Amino acid sequence: MANLTLTGILEKMTGKDKDYRYMATSDLLNELNKEGFKLDVDLEVKLSNIVIQQLDDAAGDVSGLAVKCLAPLVKKIHEQQILDMTTKLCDKLLNGKEQHRDISSIALKTIVSEVPTSSIAQSVLVSISPKLIRGITSQGMSTEIKCECLDILCDVLHKHGNLMASDHEVLLVALLPQLSSNHASVRKKAVSCVASLASSLSDDLLAKATVEVVRLLKNKAIKPEITRTNIQMIGALSRAVGYRFGSHLGDTVPILISYCTNASENDEELREYSLQALESFLLRCPRDISSYCNDILHLTLEYLSYDPNFTDNMEEDTDDESYVVEEDDESANEYTDDEDASWKVRRASAKCLAALIVSRPELLSRLYEEACPKLIDRFKEREENVKMDVFNTFIELLRQTGNVTKGQADFDESSPRYLLKQDVSKIVRSVNKQLREKSVKTKVGAFSVLKELVIVLPDCLADHIGSLTPGIEKALCDKSSTSNLKIEALVFTRLVLASHAPSVFHPYIQAISAPVISAVGERYYKVTAEALRVCGELVRVVRPNIEGYGFDFKPYVQPIYNAIMARLTNQDQDQEVKECAISCMGLVVSTFGDQLGGDLPACLPVLVDRMGNEITRLTAVKAFAVIAASPLHLDLSCVLEHVISELTAFLRKANRALRQATLGTLNTLIVAYGDKIGSSAYEVIVVELSTLISDSDLHMTALALELCCTLMADSRSGPNVGLTVRNKVLPQALTLVRSSLLQGQALLALQNFFRALVYSANTSFDVLLDSLLSTAKSSVQSGGVAKQALFSIAQCVAVLCLAAGDKKCSSTVNMLTDILKADSTTNSAKQHLALLCLGEIGRRKDLSSHTHIENIVIESFQSPFEEIKSAASYALGNIAVGNLPKYLPFILDKIDNQQKKQYLLLHSLKEVIVRQSVDKAEFDDSSVEKITNLLFNHCESDEEGVRNVVAECLGKIALIEPGKLVPALKERTTSAAAFTRATVVIAVKYSIVERQEKIDEILYPEISSFLMLIKDHDRHVRRAAVLALNTAAHNKPNLIKGLLPELLPLLYDQTVIKKELIRTVDLGPFKHTVDDGLELRKAAFECVDTLLDSCLDQVNPSSFIVPYLLSGLDDHYDVKMPCHLILSKLSDKCPAAVLAVLDSLVDPLQKTINFRTKQDAVKQEVDRNEDMIRSALRTIASLNRISGDCSHKFKKLMVEISKSQALWEKYSSIRNE
Repeated sequence: MANLTLTGILEKMTGKDKDYRYMATSDLLNELNKEGFKLDVDLEVKLSNIVIQQLDDAAGDVSGLAVKCLAPLVKKIHEQQILDMTTKLCDKLLNGKEQHRDISSIALKTIVSEVPTSSIAQSVLVSISPKLIRGITSQGMSTEIKCECLDILCDVLHKHGNLMASDHEVLLVALLPQLSSNHASVRKKAVSCVASLASSLSDDLLAKATVEVVRLLKNKAIKPEITRTNIQMIGALSRAVGYRFGSHLGDTVPILISYCTNASENDEELREYSLQALESFLLRCPRDISSYCNDILHLTLEYLSYDPNFTDNMEEDTDDESYVVEEDDESANEYTDDEDASWKVRRASAKCLAALIVSRPELLSRLYEEACPKLIDRFKEREENVKMDVFNTFIELLRQTGNVTKGQADFDESSPRYLLKQDVSKIVRSVNKQLREKSVKTKVGAFSVLKELVIVLPDCLADHIGSLTPGIEKALCDKSSTSNLKIEALVFTRLVLASHAPSVFHPYIQAISAPVISAVGERYYKVTAEALRVCGELVRVVRPNIEGYGFDFKPYVQPIYNAIMARLTNQDQDQEVKECAISCMGLVVSTFGDQLGGDLPACLPVLVDRMGNEITRLTAVKAFAVIAASPLHLDLSCVLEHVISELTAFLRKANRALRQATLGTLNTLIVAYGDKIGSSAYEVIVVELSTLISDSDLHMTALALELCCTLMADSRSGPNVGLTVRNKVLPQALTLVRSSLLQGQALLALQNFFRALVYSANTSFDVLLDSLLSTAKSSVQSGGVAKQALFSIAQCVAVLCLAAGDKKCSSTVNMLTDILKADSTTNSAKQHLALLCLGEIGRRKDLSSHTHIENIVIESFQSPFEEIKSAASYALGNIAVGNLPKYLPFILDKIDNQQKKQYLLLHSLKEVIVRQSVDKAEFDDSSVEKITNLLFNHCESDEEGVRNVVAECLGKIALIEPGKLVPALKERTTSAAAFTRATVVIAVKYSIVERQEKIDEILYPEISSFLMLIKDHDRHVRRAAVLALNTAAHNKPNLIKGLLPELLPLLYDQTVIKKELIRTVDLGPFKHTVDDGLELRKAAFECVDTLLDSCLDQVNPSSFIVPYLLSGLDDHYDVKMPCHLILSKLSDKCPAAVLAVLDSLVDPLQKTINFRTKQDAVKQEVDRNEDMIRSALRTIASLNRISGDCSHKFKKLMVEISKSQALWEKYSSIRNE
């Protein structure tokens, strides 16, 4: 049937009437696009011929449709037909009439981009490339034909360059001479053509191309325009091949710099192209360019102010901060010249400098000394586009400072933050001048700079508020201001208000508040929303404390309230505005409530009404929390009952964020207004609460239990509330305590809950204790209880006993010791729990009144079961914490005398020391002496477990007595025994904790003697040093900052696979390979991962990615995982360094996602491989965010993933995480 229709269409297509031909071609296009379209061979030939014939149709719209037909047609016909078509088209292109040339060119491009398979593409390329090369190289060809051929070839190479490997050399020979053509258009097309070719060239041919271009550049006799083309060519090559160009920088960079400095005065393009090429090198070959960074820095700084036609003696710097009313006519010093292209050089310089800043975090301090003053000075740039680039470059400098110095103090005089602080007043002065300019774009740029400055140095503008206020006023009130400018000004104002002390603003409140309040009434919703956010900050600043002395805030209450109320009551506006108005009103009521008087009864019901609306209810719930927490203790009686019933209902909703906010708000309301809420309301709340307590959402559970405690603690809650809690909440709590996931805030809340239950009159202690202990019994349905759960139960039991008083407590301890005496050989959860409970009670209370308790516990060391033994050592240690003078000597004595129980006793000792180091208690000197001698004797133990415990004990004692221990540890770094060296380094690792400690200044000068053991000949010691470095980088980066230049190369060396650490174990029937270096490599990569967070300015990413990270991506499973994380982090923080080597990273990632486990693999292996693939895809997703167009290889990888259904599903779910 289809064929009959087609025959009819084809007849009409050859008709005389233009409209008929148009309609028929349109019908053909529709037929071709249908799913089930099939052709027989005869029709194929006929159809192809007619479509080609239509291309020459005199009517442009018919030939246009014919080109569109080619796209679907190519997918439906055989290879031979496609080849016939391309041959005819090439012939038309090279020999046909001029008017048909364009359409043939478009048709060829269409065919090339639509070819269905790479095998057909291969045939098409074989057929057309010789013809295209002939079109480019033949003598008599016109420029137009050359340009068309170059254009098509560029497309072909871009899409299928790697299929043409055999022709690469021929193509290169044909294309390179075109760079010296006399026609600018040919040269321009040749540049893009060679660049497209370059990305698929082999290294040798790439070198050949580069050498040729460099040879031309060195030849001084060549015309300047050809030199310009060659410089563009170098930039284009670098952009096309990325890091592969690195090996040619030695030849090219010096030439580019010399051209830049020696070009004739009006050859701006030459300078622009040179700087653009250098910018590309900085971003794409960060490793190889490092030796030229200084020269490039000086070059960019010199050309940042390159303006040969303009002297700026007219604009002397004046520090006059007052505003001059400007005349409307162009001021006399405006210089305009259409021919002047020097701005291009300045723009290229600014971008090149930005590339330098982004790619070289380690030069930051130098950039502050050299580049920062120059950039601030160039804010006065007269070309607006260039000025924007100068602003952007400066913003990059600020961002990089923020990246590099996260979490560091600014005391060091060479640190970037300190240097930036010194420049603040200069920056503000320069920016203020820009804020007086007429141009809106300039003002937006100036506010972006200020905004970034406040983000990096939050409190730096305290002395400059007065000088900045007029700029903010003008931006918000000026008639010519756009909404974009207003938003920037408001965002900046909000950030400043939030990050400085309120008193700084008090002199200027009037000037700041008026324009902000009027901005609340703006029509554009984004301006309004931002103005409302500023109002929220303003409220806090106007009345920072309730006393309100020192500043009279009353005049501002009413104007702010009225502006916000107008927005709050208005229904038809954007959701963002509604939400901002609600939260802002919450702040106003909680801060100014006592001044609002009669307005409160009008405003609170509106907020309650917003709680009823699904879109705004979450914001309204949060606003009520703010109001309830107000120290003004406002009268909410008009809405309280309604609010409580609404909130109680919200606890049933599915929206998690809403339930969380509701729990918090209820808690605050009950604390503040419990006397106004009846206990019947409490009971309803308790019933709703009980459903939220489960281990599937621990955060919610913690909030619910906290609210429950608040309800029980309220003296006004009647006996029914306690009863409801016992019936509804207690069963849930007893289920929760068995969960192995319970920890942190939820566990603390659960302990408080049991404590509150004992205090509430109607719950007996014995019943509670029994129900708690019985949760540990394993029932048939639920199986045994997890080890983690036993710890939770024990902690709750201890809290319960202490809350019940001494008498109950000692009877419980007796009961527990009886359990231990009864039967110490069975592995019952009962025994296990009894030991843990004794430990938890002993830690909180001195148990020395129970005689021989220590001996009863130590009996359990004999148990044949591991967990009973470890519970006993935990119990002994914690009982000792309750009474050190009595029990510590007992433990030390046993360690010396009982070899068999040593490991367990050391664990008990560790419990004692860790508790002491956290509670900052002091041991007496003699026991420190005893403990350290005893520990140092066990440093060389053959058991790794013992060595680890010893190291932890030493590290934690060092926190208590750093003066004695640091020298003693240092002395042993030179010990002959490797195990001792490793143990003391791990001890140092345990002594570096997040909080400030007195050990810090003692350790600072000595830490290098520990970390330099990274070059020890023993792998255990090297690994210990790497782990210590990782902990230091995470907790106290300032300890190691100065050592990194020396440590990093040594650390990188630990990531390499060492052949000498791989051994083969003969297991009889088969051999097994053991890699002893695996743990060390894994630790080294994890350490680099930490360093990227804390010391980014020291890590030179480009020298790390290749070869170290590259080899890690191809290593063992355990090493690949951290490598994937590192690569994701790098693509976020140093995208330039990653993009520079993206091609080389594709292979290992591709290998990982395509790896299949063997048929007989166990489930564990299959799961691990799944995790591995997901991890690699996560990395690929972060690379895809930054990749752009720069790597063909990566694009192909993405195409491959999108074609595999299994991979694409995983990739999509990861991307949406």
